[in-house]
Amino acid sequence: MTKLMDNKVGIVTAGGNGIGRASALLFAKEGATVVVSDINEEMGKETVQLIKDAGGEATFFPCNVANEEEVIQLVQTTIDTYGRLDFAHNNAGIGVPQARIVESKGEDWDRAMDVTAKGTYYSMKHEIPAMLKSGGGAIVNTASTAGLLGVENMGGYSASKWAVNGLTKSIALEYGKQGIRVNSICPGMTMTASVKQWEEAAPEQAEHVKNAIPLGRIGEAEDQAQAAVWLCSDRAAYITGVNLAVDGGQTAQ
Repeated sequence: MTKLMDNKVGIVTAGGNGIGRASALLFAKEGATVVVSDINEEMGKETVQLIKDAGGEATFFPCNVANEEEVIQLVQTTIDTYGRLDFAHNNAGIGVPQARIVESKGEDWDRAMDVTAKGTYYSMKHEIPAMLKSGGGAIVNTASTAGLLGVENMGGYSASKWAVNGLTKSIALEYGKQGIRVNSICPGMTMTASVKQWEEAAPEQAEHVKNAIPLGRIGEAEDQAQAAVWLCSDRAAYITGVNLAVDGGQTAQ
């Protein structure tokens, strides 16, 4: 049976853990060759080893997406190693301390914009020319439900994710006729390592949060990965410019 991503080559940024690792593993399971990128070399190489142990093909390349030169090298290494670029999951982003705007720090705003917004911008800026040479491609950016709604005490984080969603729509319009689709996933609360720690430390609060989600559970990284892989596959061939909430129905309320 043909897999969703057979014979495709792609990049997953922040692939060392959480959503990025789940995404890289699933892309490989579906037949793709994956270039895993992360600022944490140990975790990134671990993801690559997990892919290889499962019979897949992957390479690690360290990259801070806030540095344009490193993004250029990431894309060029992918082309030099595998000869093409068919898809990318631009997953890198950071959180910032929660605070009301008058108590927030400019450096936290700058970090969110540098990594999440500018990193997504740099990634698409240099992935798209490579995809055009390969005959087209698909990009999925990781935003957040905080990029669809206002979130109290999270102005900097929310603004950076709204930027990702706006970029997604704008670039989808620019390159659709040249065979490049651009979408974003907007995760709700997802069971990453930090959320797991919170659940264990505050079980009553976690239970309240779960009960407020229409599907009755906190999402798993694999839920986000499934959406990202599907959007990059030919099954989603007529979908572009979409900010897809993967949130158990939270934003439907």
